[in-house]
Amino acid sequence: MNNNTAILIFANSAEFEAIQKPFQSSQVLFDALNSHTLNIVKKTGLSYFLSSEKNQTGNSFGERFTNAIQSVYNKGFETVITIGNDTPHLKTNHLLKAVHYLQQNDIVLGPSKDGGFYLMGLKQSYFNSETFLKLPWQTSKLCRSISRLVISKHIKLSYLEILSDIDTITDTETIIDSFRGIPRHIKQLLLPYISVEKKITNSLFSSIETSIQALLFNKGSPALHHL
Repeated sequence: MNNNTAILIFANSAEFEAIQKPFQSSQVLFDALNSHTLNIVKKTGLSYFLSSEKNQTGNSFGERFTNAIQSVYNKGFETVITIGNDTPHLKTNHLLKAVHYLQQNDIVLGPSKDGGFYLMGLKQSYFNSETFLKLPWQTSKLCRSISRLVISKHIKLSYLEILSDIDTITDTETIIDSFRGIPRHIKQLLLPYISVEKKITNSLFSSIETSIQALLFNKGSPALHHL
């Protein structure tokens, strides 16, 4: 067991996620995702800590995340691996790979398809809170910004495979259609959201089509007399 490395699960409670994210009846979904995340973390045998809205400090996401990482270092750990709760494809093997990569590198990133990351591991000697606070958190530029910063400072960086996380209803179809497997009970919870997304899309296209037809056949409109 690696006694110098700890995992930080930076994820809000299911109740809070249900309010923050645009999913109907999502508390059950995020409760399942939280349980899944905790289970794969426990299988690593590493020490782990939970950081949710109940114990986070700071006014912005960047402040809360930075403070949560620092709190783990303050407990005496030299390396922290951070993850969230919204990546159904995340497995114990990803965490163990991160531990392995950090034996030869200083930072490891697990990029997500939206430009952020689902995992980040870094050694305390390369953690700078002031630099962290300046990063473009919760934007599509985050992972690229970190990569450029690390490369410019000649810090050893390694990557895990790219995975998708769940931020919008549209993401559920991408995750289910992926060749990667996810727990059956989580898949069953995600399936209804695909139906909702398709209904919204069909309704939108239907509305656009109706508007176009009304415009084309509105022969009496003064705006069209010059055509």
